[in-house]
Amino acid sequence: MERVLIVGAGYLAGHIGQRLRALGHTAVLSSRRRPATPEARDLGWLPVDVSAPETIRAALAEAEPDSVVTVHGPSDITWCEANPAGAMAAHQGGALHLAEALGGRRALMISTDNVFPGRRDSCAESEPVEPANVYGRVKLAAEDTLLATGNAVALRVSLVYGWDRAGLRPNFFTTCAQKLGAGQPVAVPGDHWNSPVLVDDVAAWAAALLHSEYTGVVHLGGPRRLTRVEWARHIATGYGVDPDLVSAAPQSSTAYACRPRNACLHSERAAGIAELKGLDPVDVFEASSTLIATGEDSQ
Repeated sequence: MERVLIVGAGYLAGHIGQRLRALGHTAVLSSRRRPATPEARDLGWLPVDVSAPETIRAALAEAEPDSVVTVHGPSDITWCEANPAGAMAAHQGGALHLAEALGGRRALMISTDNVFPGRRDSCAESEPVEPANVYGRVKLAAEDTLLATGNAVALRVSLVYGWDRAGLRPNFFTTCAQKLGAGQPVAVPGDHWNSPVLVDDVAAWAAALLHSEYTGVVHLGGPRRLTRVEWARHIATGYGVDPDLVSAAPQSSTAYACRPRNACLHSERAAGIAELKGLDPVDVFEASSTLIATGEDSQ
C-alpha cells in the first residue's frame, strides 16, 4: 500500500483517488479550493496552488506521498485559447514547480489528444506531436517538463465521459443525457471525431501505470471512433426519445471549434505493459447504455 498525492480535485482526480483507495492505497487530493464533487468523498484534501511552490512543498511534507498524480491546470480549452500566457503559466509552470519538489518521487500526469493536429483518423504514441491549439501546446510543455525528471509517465486520454452532474462544466455525455432525457433538442458537431473513454477506465489505467516501472507516454482511447452526433443519437435512443432531437452542426460553429477535427487515440505500447493486462477500455455505446440504465457511474 502506498500514499499518493493527487494534484487536482475535480471529476477525474476524484475518480482516480477512489480507484487508488479501492486498491488499498491512501489518496489525498490537493487544490486551491476544497473539492465539491461526490467523487471526492472519503478522500483527504490539502490546499495547493501550483503557481506557489511553497504550497506544493508543504503538501508533500504533510502527505508524505510515495508518488504523485497530477491533473492540474485549467481544462477549459476555449479559455486556454483566449488566455495563452495564463494557460502556459498554469500548466507548464505548475509542472515545473512540481518537478522541482518531487525529490525523486514517481509522477503520473494526465494529458490530452490535443497535442496532435487531427489530420489522422487516430494517433498512436509514435505519431509526431503538433498541437492543434493552445491547450495542446501547454499540455505538451507540461509533459516534457515532468518526463524530464526520468521517473514519470504521461497518460494521454481521449474524450473522458461519465456522470458529472456536480461539475462546473459537465462532460459531453452528461450534458447530452440531461437534455435528451428531458426531451430537449441538442445541436452537436457532425464532423468532429472522438474515441471516448469512460472515466473508470482512465482511473484504472492511471492507477496501474503509476505503480508500474514504465516511463514515457501512453495513449488511452476508447475502442470506437465516432462523431458526437452518432453518440448523442445513441444516448437519445437509450432514453427512448426521437434521435432526430439531435441535429448536426458544423464543428466551426460550435464550442468545439478549436479542437482537432480527429481527436482519437490508440496505443501501440499498452500491450507491452504488464500492469495494463485485462484493463481493456469499454465500448462507448455499451457504457453509455449502462450509465443511462443505472443513472450513475459504474465505479
